[in-house]
Order: sequence, then structure tokens, then C-alpha cells
Amino acid sequence: MEIINYKGKHWSARKADHIYIVSIDNHSNIVEALTDFIRDQKIQAGEVTGIGAVSEATLRFFNPAAKKYVDKTFKEQMEVTNISGNVSEIEGKLTLHLHITLGREDYTALAGHLLEAKIQGAAEFIFYPLNTRVVKIKNEETGINLYDFET
Repeated sequence: MEIINYKGKHWSARKADHIYIVSIDNHSNIVEALTDFIRDQKIQAGEVTGIGAVSEATLRFFNPAAKKYVDKTFKEQMEVTNISGNVSEIEGKLTLHLHITLGREDYTALAGHLLEAKIQGAAEFIFYPLNTRVVKIKNEETGINLYDFET
């Protein structure tokens, strides 16, 4: 098994075979750091999963009737019980689509599309790249970026 270590802007990673193990620096922004990682490693498609802790998170919820997103920021210490998502290309840029579940101090949970979150503690991710290119384009009927397998 070939193992290679990498270091980037607010992240470090180890590649074992074709899978990456990624750690984000404390006080860094998750989406910003992981976007830098996928662009640095030229990951065009794949799956990501992760856990950690954050002090602030902005979530996004899609209202299908209005075809609009509603954003809300939560500023408190929370456990990241799950981040899952994928990598694709939107308008020529490698892009992450992440969803998150956050555990609060009172043991309730928040969940939604992750717009951004600030690490307070740790953040650990595993990337499973796919050897293909996947493109998403905005579907006018739904108002959401969907896979376009014709591209």
C-alpha cells in the first residue's frame, strides 16, 4: 500500500491507496479548507464523510415551493455527529455539497445543508474519490443543481 502525506491551506491529509484521510486545523472553516483540499488534489467526483466539533455553523434549508434557500447561523459549541456529501463540478468549479448533523449541549440536534462552520476542537474526514468527472447544472423546475450525465 502506497501512503503519501500532503499539507495545504488549513488542512493536512494522508492518502492510502486511493482514499484520503483529512484533518482540518482548529479555528478553520470547514467548507473553505475542504474546497482547497479537493482543488489541490484535483478530486473531480467522490464521497466525503466526517466528524468533529464547531463553535459556529451556518446551515441552509431549501424551500421547494419558493425555490429559495433560507440560511441560519448558530453560534454555540456543537458536536459534528456527521457530515456527508459529494464532490462535483458546477459552472466549471470543483464544488462540495455537504450536509451536517450537529449535536447541541442539551442533546438536541440541528441538521441541514452546510454553508460554513468554524472548527473548535477537531475535524476529521475521509474522502473516497471516484475516477470520473461529474457535472451538476441548475434544474429550472426544482431550482436545485442536479447531476447532468449528458456533460
